[in-house]
Amino acid sequence: MLNIKIDSRKVLPGDTFVAIKGKTVDGHDYIDQAIANGATKIIASHGEYPVETIITEDPEKYIDDYIVQNYSPLLEDMTIIGVTGTNGKTTTCYLTYQMLNALGRKTAYIGTIGFYLDKFTSELPNTTPNLVDLYDLILTAQDQGYNTIVMEVSSHALDLKRVAGLTFKVAAFTNLTQDHLDYHGTMANYLQAKKLILNQLKGPMLANADDEYAKEFVTSDYATFGFQPSDYHIISYENISTGTLIHLQYQGRDYEISTKLRGRFNVHNFITMLAITNKLGYDIEDIIALSTKVMPPKGRCQIIPVKEGEAVIDYAHTPDAVLKIINTFNEHKLGRLITLIGCGGDRDPKKRPIMGNIASENSDYCIFTSDNPRTEDPAKIMDDIIAGVKKDNYEIELDRRRAIVKGLDMLKPNDVLLILGKGHEDYQILGHEKVHLDDSEEVEKYIRSRC
Repeated sequence: MLNIKIDSRKVLPGDTFVAIKGKTVDGHDYIDQAIANGATKIIASHGEYPVETIITEDPEKYIDDYIVQNYSPLLEDMTIIGVTGTNGKTTTCYLTYQMLNALGRKTAYIGTIGFYLDKFTSELPNTTPNLVDLYDLILTAQDQGYNTIVMEVSSHALDLKRVAGLTFKVAAFTNLTQDHLDYHGTMANYLQAKKLILNQLKGPMLANADDEYAKEFVTSDYATFGFQPSDYHIISYENISTGTLIHLQYQGRDYEISTKLRGRFNVHNFITMLAITNKLGYDIEDIIALSTKVMPPKGRCQIIPVKEGEAVIDYAHTPDAVLKIINTFNEHKLGRLITLIGCGGDRDPKKRPIMGNIASENSDYCIFTSDNPRTEDPAKIMDDIIAGVKKDNYEIELDRRRAIVKGLDMLKPNDVLLILGKGHEDYQILGHEKVHLDDSEEVEKYIRSRC
């Protein structure tokens, strides 16, 4: 584990504490607590303290440089796999984590749904943690005998150098669609942030041939996957009651693959996983033999039978992801498709009317509700969403719990209720407060009380 910390609560005797001033919290306010917990050295931008102290203009740069110089050499023997893109990172990484472990390779996962060793270990505040926490997680896995890490690599992480000093042995690009423009400003900037992963790659680069930006990721060791002609060529797929059958062609050979995942987007996720695993040296036949052993994570196309219909919990929160999951369930629908959706506060407002339009145009009925409003007025977020809606097939219920009940009440045999935006999250952010709210729990609660 690291002997240098930025969270005073994590300080152990003999540690160094670095005081970083953030947007809402100043680490200098916690120096006394860090010393009380055993810190023997302080890195700060000002002040005098009763232990060894270094005053530097930029404590954050100090700790980043220190960690990269002192700890990145310890990770040279680790196989680190990085997956970047707008959508599909979580499922692809989670499938890869499961498959590699099924193949006998001790693999850890770091990403949106947390830190996993042989099972869920802890939650994480970001898709890709800050540099200090990330190195601490990787070193923890290494200390416990794990030789491989599969991790989601967000555009923020690349731009903010949260993955500095790491070398990726295999990387994959899933897709690029509108998201995070509140941070990046333009799609061009967003793309350039994603491409930074290439600077830290020493091994194969895999890219989704069906995405227009795939050509931006070409390297000397490059392969593609997708429905378009590609190295891992998806010829077709068929939805079945237990999941999906995939017809894959690779190096002139045809393969039939049975999976427990549903939807075209999950075909992409599965084949991305297969390509990553194959590039690590595993035979396709061995991967296919275990294909029914891997499952999507909680909140990713999670299907719950209700009243002879289905409720589907999914994390889709971008225009592209929302359209893909709606299309998946429209493909073979027997009843109505009802979509429950909102948009997060303090995040890219430009996508709100787009998502409102996509949901309304492609669903039989919509319930627009709150996602994580954060510090924005939920009614203002809703106005932005409704601005893009042209059809009169919706209602508004800002209370998400009540909205879920309304959607479930509407279900008739063969109907599908898509509950989108929060997926695995078991909380809602109201202002600066997190309150407990789990979409799947709300569905199970409804089933127990009314079905």
